[in-house]
Amino acid sequence: MIIRKPAVSNIVRISSCVARKLDETTLEELEDLLISSDLGVETAARVSETLAKKKLNKNITPDEVRAVLADEISKILSPSATDLNVELGHQPHIILMVGVNGTGKTTTIGKMAQMLKFMDKSVMVAAADTFRAAAIEQLEIWCDRAGVPIIKGNIGGDAASVAFAAIDAAREQKVDVLIIDTAGRLQNRTELMDELAKIVRVIRKKDENAPHDTILVLDATTGQNAILQTQVFREAANVSGIIMTKLDGTAKGGILVACTEKFHLPIYGIGVGEKLEDLQPFDPEAFSRALVGLDVEE
Repeated sequence: MIIRKPAVSNIVRISSCVARKLDETTLEELEDLLISSDLGVETAARVSETLAKKKLNKNITPDEVRAVLADEISKILSPSATDLNVELGHQPHIILMVGVNGTGKTTTIGKMAQMLKFMDKSVMVAAADTFRAAAIEQLEIWCDRAGVPIIKGNIGGDAASVAFAAIDAAREQKVDVLIIDTAGRLQNRTELMDELAKIVRVIRKKDENAPHDTILVLDATTGQNAILQTQVFREAANVSGIIMTKLDGTAKGGILVACTEKFHLPIYGIGVGEKLEDLQPFDPEAFSRALVGLDVEE
């Protein structure tokens, strides 16, 4: 797994707050830095405690601090690193995609379709985001790039009807995986949250166990608001896992650590660019080292 640049600029600049000897004052400064990097209070406190046990009042280098931090982050993230399992005997295996506008949900769907095709799965996409005028057109572009069919309705039409028709089409064509897009919605748009609940109800009329996965797409640059988004979508759509996008550049990927610590949801992958192949399996050790500025490709 490659993150092309340091993902959390504050953490990468650890050297600015680490003295030659690690004392209580330096530990407090480091803990504040970790919290400001969206790692969360619990994670920051755990790292500080580990460092204090190992190195308090001893000489320490910035890279030694980074190594301890990477190790602690990896321990938090490792239980959540999960491959997307579509070998469960469903036909189609129905994946519902949720998240707010701007998180990269549409591009992630195209990347997922490509990834699943590499796994020798046939894929169909349903454009059930009928709320935004450009949503269907954008999804069509990504489906064309990935070479997968798309089922769509009209702008402003009934999103649940699109999902219903797509399940029928996927079954008729014996498609392995059906990915259903939904409108980006915020917790204060009650009509859109109600629409999401309706889509789930309609899907379950076709398959009482569906959707088999509900994937929340989070934007790494969102910061602490990602915690609220995760909470809202868990309540509305029973989220089964997370994909985090925009981890290229200097995105604050530390929020993934905070979300994992709080919700313990599977992490199915991370987005690190705009190309079809830029959805990568989640490697907690590589991610953790990149997050703190170790082993990062410039």
